[in-house]
Order: sequence, then structure tokens, then C-alpha cells
Amino acid sequence: MAGTLYVVATPLGNLSDLSQRAGEVLRSAQLVAAEDTRRARTLLAHVGAKPRVFSYHAHSSERRLRELVSELESGTDVILITDAGTPAISDPGRELVSKARASGARVVPIPGPSAVATALSASGLPADKYTFLGFLPRKGKERRLRLQEIAASPWTVVVFEAANRLVRLLTDLTAHCGAERGAVVARELTKLHEEIRPGNLDELRVYYEEREPRGEVTVLISAAPRETTEFDAASVELRARVLLQEGVTRRDVADQLAEEFSMPRRDAYRLVTGL
Repeated sequence: MAGTLYVVATPLGNLSDLSQRAGEVLRSAQLVAAEDTRRARTLLAHVGAKPRVFSYHAHSSERRLRELVSELESGTDVILITDAGTPAISDPGRELVSKARASGARVVPIPGPSAVATALSASGLPADKYTFLGFLPRKGKERRLRLQEIAASPWTVVVFEAANRLVRLLTDLTAHCGAERGAVVARELTKLHEEIRPGNLDELRVYYEEREPRGEVTVLISAAPRETTEFDAASVELRARVLLQEGVTRRDVADQLAEEFSMPRRDAYRLVTGL
């Protein structure tokens, strides 16, 4: 039988965040595929694990990928970890997961830390809907397109950036989204010098121009301001009656009215329940 590929989330910085289940899986590991073998060995030593360790990162050769798939096909269990957080989320791993499934191996996720979820939870920005764009392209048309997407997004946007490119990113975001657009910079999450700094884009740009940022950086940008739409109560009521006649539930009608007429949902729900 083919082996199992365990996709294991590891701490962003604080080793105490490693789950008990992740520790047990690491201790039972036969082979670990790691983005950075030195960091992996520090983590493995922390839990008392001594598996074989293969290097597997974004620039690994096709040969290394075939080696790992061959190990799985021969019945070896393989554990995939990255430097920090959840593998395959803007980190190496997607192709290995895909090839493992195609080879007949089981793929078992061991959930845990994620910079995206951690930053969102402490940002104060809406997180019921959000867009994650990973690392933006460095230059050219693709970068401009991503910046335009962020500027027009109706939801919070989350991106990763290297510390030495943070000021440039904030400068470009200011140019596309406007200086007053709200944002949060989350840096060194769960580590000794953790910083979660809210502000508008221009304030954050100035702050980090004056204080060189270091470490891992996650940037969250608030949704684009909603355009106000002029409407009258009669139009809203008519639309509500049409939707109700079509069999749409009152709750869904309220949601749709709030979206279509840019009105508070509580007002929309009050109108619908009054019909």
C-alpha cells in the first residue's frame, strides 16, 4: 500500500503553538520534506523526533519531487512542513500534494498556525469574507493588476511581503487605493517582537520609512468604500415583494436588499419582516 502524506502546520515563531497532534505525527515520522532543513531540525529536536530529512522548497528539482512520490508509492509515510505556518499556502507543497494523490497516497492535513488567520483575527478588519493574494508580483503589468484588484476589492485583502519591500508596497498601495484607506501591518507574529499596527496606508508608509521593518510581514487592506446608492423606500419594498414571491427566504431577501441598495442589513430585515 502507498504511504501517507501528512501536511503539517508548524509554529509561526513560538514553538509552544505546535499542536499535540502535530508533535505526535512528527515523532512517528519516517521522512520529512522540509522547506529549510536547518529550521526543520530545530523543530524536530524540540519534539524529540529523528526522521530522515529531505530538502523540498519552491526551487527543488523535478527529480526531488519524483523521489518523494516514489517514497510514498513504496509505503513510506512522508511529512511535509515549511518554514512556518501551513504548507501550500503561499509556500511549497501544492505540487507534492497533487502528485501524492495521483499516486494513490492518502493526504492527511494536520491543521495549526496560519499567518493569514492569525493576522485577520487580531486586525479588527472584517474577516467573514476576505481575499488572500499571497506575495504580489515584483513589477510590471501583473503587479499593477493585483494593485487594482486590491483597490476595488469589496472585502478585506491579505498579502505577504518581505520586510525590505514593505515600504515600496505601502507606497504602491497608497497610489492605487488612496492615502486614507485603512490597513494593518502584522509583523513577527507570535514572536518576541510581534507588532500589529493599524493605520491608514500613508501613516503606515511614513512609520516604516522611519523605522526599518524586520521579520515576516503580513499586510491587510480594508475593503473599498461602498458607493452610496440613492433609493426610495417604495423601490426597496417592491424589490422585496418580488423576491418573496419568487420563493426567496426572508433572511436571504434582506441580505440581497442590503447588497443591492447599499443599506444596513438590519434596516433591510426590518422592512422584510414588516411586509
